[in-house]
This record gives sequence, C-alpha cells and structure tokens, in this order.
Amino acid sequence: MSADYQVHGDVAVITLNNPPVNGLGMATRRGIVAGLEKAQADDKVRAIVITGAGGAFSGGADITEFGTDKALAEPNLHSVISAVEQSPKPVVAAIHSVCMGGGLELALACHYRVAAPGCNVALPEVKLGLLPGAGGTQRLPRVLGVEAALNMIVSGEPVKSEFIASVPGQKLFDKLVDSPEGLAEGALSFARGVADVRPLPLVRDLPCKHPNAEAYFQFARNMVRGMAKSFPAPLKCVDAVEAAVKNRKFDDGLKAERELFLQLMWTPESRALRHLFFAERAASKIPDVPADTRKREIKKVAVIGAGTMGGGIAMNFLNAGIPVVMLEMKQEALDRGVGVMRKNYEAQVAKKKLKQDKYEQRMGLLSTTLSYDDLKDADLVIEAVFEDMGVKEQVFTKLDEVMKPGAILASNTSTLDVNKIASFTKRPQDVVGLHFFSPANVMKLLEVVRGDATAKDVLATVMAVAKKIKKVAVVSGVCDGFIGNRMIEQYGRQAGFLLDEGCTPQQVDKAIEKFGFAMGPFRMGDLAGNDIGWAIRKRRAVEKPGMKYSKTADLLCEMGRFGQKVGKGWYDYVPGKRDAIPNAEVEKMVADHRQSLGVTPRKISDEEIVQRLVYALVNEAAHILEEGIANKASDIDVVYIFGYGFPVHRGGPLNYANEVGLFNVQQAMKRFAQNPRDDAEFWQPAPLLQRLVTEGKQF
Repeated sequence: MSADYQVHGDVAVITLNNPPVNGLGMATRRGIVAGLEKAQADDKVRAIVITGAGGAFSGGADITEFGTDKALAEPNLHSVISAVEQSPKPVVAAIHSVCMGGGLELALACHYRVAAPGCNVALPEVKLGLLPGAGGTQRLPRVLGVEAALNMIVSGEPVKSEFIASVPGQKLFDKLVDSPEGLAEGALSFARGVADVRPLPLVRDLPCKHPNAEAYFQFARNMVRGMAKSFPAPLKCVDAVEAAVKNRKFDDGLKAERELFLQLMWTPESRALRHLFFAERAASKIPDVPADTRKREIKKVAVIGAGTMGGGIAMNFLNAGIPVVMLEMKQEALDRGVGVMRKNYEAQVAKKKLKQDKYEQRMGLLSTTLSYDDLKDADLVIEAVFEDMGVKEQVFTKLDEVMKPGAILASNTSTLDVNKIASFTKRPQDVVGLHFFSPANVMKLLEVVRGDATAKDVLATVMAVAKKIKKVAVVSGVCDGFIGNRMIEQYGRQAGFLLDEGCTPQQVDKAIEKFGFAMGPFRMGDLAGNDIGWAIRKRRAVEKPGMKYSKTADLLCEMGRFGQKVGKGWYDYVPGKRDAIPNAEVEKMVADHRQSLGVTPRKISDEEIVQRLVYALVNEAAHILEEGIANKASDIDVVYIFGYGFPVHRGGPLNYANEVGLFNVQQAMKRFAQNPRDDAEFWQPAPLLQRLVTEGKQF
C-alpha cells in the first residue's frame, strides 16, 4: 500500500506515501480506501486527516497509468472521492507543498481543508490536453467563485495557498496554519474541533452561480479561443465549468465533465502533449549511464567568445548563480559582448521580469579576461568561437595546456566532428559537445554530443548541469549536423525544390505555418542568416559532390541578401520590425532560375508542401535512429519541439508520423520519389521505417 495509517488519540491520519509527488496510482488509491475503512471500524477514532509524506500533499493522478487498465481499476479516483465524501466521520485534508490535479480534487471531496503557507495549488490538466476529470470543474467554482476557478482551470498555473486564503469569501481553505512545520499539529487540533459537527459539510452542496452567466461564458469563450489556437482542451474547460453553473443537479454536472474528459482523452492533441510530457523526462535517461553515476563538481564555468552565442551561454549560468569567466582576444570584443548582456538584462528589468538587485547580482558573477591562464580553475569550459575546424584546433590545443585535470572541455559546435575536436587534446574523455540554440539565453534545447571517448561521468555531469540551467537536454551521437541540423538540411532541400517547381517563398512558409510551425523555412533562413547555409553547401560540394540542391539559395546569397541582419533575405525587413515583406526581385530571380532549368511552374497544394517538408524530417530521423545517433524516437521529437518550432500539438515529427500512420507516410515517399525534379534516392524509405511498416509497428 502506498499510504500509511496511524492513530493519534482520537484522530486517524492517512498519509499518502508514493514518492516523489504522491501520485494517486492504484496502490495509493487502495491505501486511502483501506485507511478510511479502518478508521470507520475503530470506535475510538472520531475524525480522519488525509495528508502527504515528503514534499507534496499530492501531485495528482499517476500519469504513467493514463490510457491503461490501471487508471480505471477500482477503486478509481472517482470511487475514492466518493468514499471520502460519504465517510460518516469528518475527513480533513492537511495540504502542503504541492496540491495539484487529482490531489486537489481529492482535497475538495474532504469535509474540511487545512493548508500550510507556500503550497502550490493547481488543476494543470489542460497542459496535457485534458480537463480535470474527477470533479475539479464542478467543485472548484463552488469554493472559489466561477471566474477565479475558470481562470485557474484554463491556465493550469499554480496559485499559492496564502493568496487563496486571503481572498474574501473563499471556501477552499477552512484554516491556514502559520507555518509548514505547524501543519500536522494544526490539522489534528482542527479535526478534534469539528469531530462532533453534523451534518458534515460537502462542497457539492454549495451553490454554483454567476450573476450574468450567459454573457460571461460568451466572453470567456472568445478570450480562450484566441489563446488556445490549435488546442481543444481550453474551450472544453469553459464548457465544463458552464455545466457546473447550468445543471441544477451536481451529478449531472459531473456527468458532463466526464463526457468532455473522455472526448479530450483520445484527441491527437492530448496524445501529443502526453507523449511530450514523458519524452521530456525520458530524454535525460541515457541507456548505458546509470542514474547513480558520480558527477563532477561544477562551481565555475569559462566561456570562450563574447559574441551573441557566448554571451547567451554565459547568461544561462549567471541566471543559475554559477560564476562565469569570459575570454576574448580583444578588449573591444569583450566590452561589446558584456554590453549586449547588460542590454538583455536591462530589458528584463524594464519589463519587470527581473528585479534590479537580481540583475546586479548576476552581473557580479561575471569576470572577463584576455588570457587563457585565467581559465585554469574553471570546472567546465565552453567554446563558442567561429565554426571552423582550424579555429577549434587552436582553442582546444590551448585549453588542453591550461585547464586543470578533470575539467570538462565542451564545444558549442552545431555541425563539426566532436571526435576530431577531442583529438586535439590529450584528454578526449573530458571532451563533449554542448550545442546551444540561438538565442542561447532563451531557447530551451541543448544537444549534448557524445564523442566516442566521452566519459560517462562527463555525460552525467553535463545532463545535471543542463537541468540546473533549465535546459531540456538530448544526447546525440557524432555525425554531420547531429540530430537537429542533420534533419533540417533535408527539410531545407525540399523547400528549395518546391521553389524550382512553382512555389514562392511565402507560399511555402504560409503552408507550413498553417500546419503549426512557428516560422517557415525561408523566414527561418533569414533569421539564422542565409550565409550560414551557403557556407555549409560550399563544404558539401567538396565532401558530397553528388548531393542535389536548388540553386536559388546560392543565387540569393550572391545578391548579398543574407537575411534579417542586413535587412534583406528571402524577404525585406524594416529596421526594428520582424515582419517579412515579399520582394519582387527575389520572386523574379526564382522565376528566371526556373526558366533556365526549362521547368514549367505547376500549382502545388499546401498538403504536398507540408508532406514533403515534414516527411523529409521523418525519413532522415529514421536513419538517425537506425544509426544509433539518437537513443530513442521520443528524443528526436523533443529536439524538434524545443529547438525548431515544430507544432507542440502534433508532438514532434515522429509522433506525428505515428498519428498519420507509417504506411501512409511510406506511400507518400514512394510518390515523391517519382518526381523528376526531386531527389529520388533520398525518398527511398529508411530501412527502419520499412521494417516498422512491415511489422505493423510504430516509432
């Protein structure tokens, strides 16, 4: 049983004990019911307290049981809530630390609630594409009022217990104790004080009214529709709370909530969000690196290069309270870099996202230098210099000389061979790739590139550091472009072929943005800098002369149109604005190039644009999995959601391919292979994809 039972005089205490957050899994649910039965049978017990062990009251349903028989196995959460409500002896919830989802729904079924300050209270189901399914949408409006409850349910964001307790007229908490330490004693004495009160108060018996319900729910729907975009759950939350107001019988409202919950449970959007929830947590697990691997201490970090990337990387560590020493070759480069960092922080202060003293504290942790000797006591050094193997060689040879034994040497390379970089040192076991995404102080993804010699404790350490600086880290093996950029190259090639065949840049961008991408390939190229892709293609021409590209991107660069940084790329840009304005010269260049190839432009549907771009990602991802560059399919989805703006509601390229059906993906690839203007060899489905289709399996 994942619940402990103890009697303190005349009060029974049932303590949920299912670390880390006392999730309401099957064993915990059974433990609660068994405890209730024991307490009812004991004549000495006059009242019952339910609380949680460790750092939570309860974080809610056990998500690992979602969609399995265990979630519905009796006693399910509804049955537990019913048993609590029907207890002939008063049940008091003693709430602390975390009270979320099913945990809050359980507390709302109790006759009384005593809370400690500092507790995070939430119904976060909407973040998994669901709504509270155990009475949360029916009970919370009765204790907090319709509007406050709906705001909590639609946002899914936590609210502090002391804030709730201060709201006039709230009935969620009967008592707020002075401190977390005083909760146990406070709950026991409260329970004794109400032991003989009858009838027992029930949240379900409270009224649920709004003075202007019709107009309010109409307004709420309009607001939520604007925010929810592709997600059905927020609007269904409005429907469920409206059912609480409209149904005269509480049980009819519960029934409406249940139906809405089940509708959402099987939507592709909820499946995608639940997939990502697990994928993000699974990304930190590396098959051959045990969880208890000893980590190296990281007390000080060095960053080489004070450019956009170096400055952004440094800010991550300063934000986490880790001192940083930053190296440049020239004083003016250092001054410029530090100036940009200050500007970034000052913008946050101006927007009230950062307090002035915090800003000063962070900048106080930064020191700068022009000498490698000043890096020698750093535990981790990250190089963010020009993407050229010769430059990397100079840097790593120097680091090998000056860094102390056991220091981790990391490269922020986005495409270069980490094994080659490690070979410039006498300590390849200490070398790892840490590929931050730009802007590095904003983007959540971190690709951790594992070299052939990278030590396990180095991997364990950098994964822990990533968590500390609030990054989502995914491990990649060594190959050109690692996971993300290797796939995006195929996506970009398809975008180019589409121009050759009859599309305009904005037609391609609009189609993929309608699918849900944050921005299309051409706007993305302008943002990243078209000269970067140009440099990669020049390198490819030497290394892989047979690789086919549309020439339009090179012609664009020859026109000096490198993107936003120069105010013109595939589109024109006005200073200070990000709006992409179509350019007639670019469209003429594309049309002239098409003519030079002897191509008659054809009308291309949005569906074909999306399929070619997305399935190009899928096929390359299947090769990456086959080669063991990525540990698992879900890692690739995490890379694309957090690093490349893939639509969250589709759960990443491989989750999306599973939803469409791998057989259908394979059939489309065979069709694209017939297109003479495309790359037939690329569209041969990867062996792994073939195998999965044959076996009727998924990624």
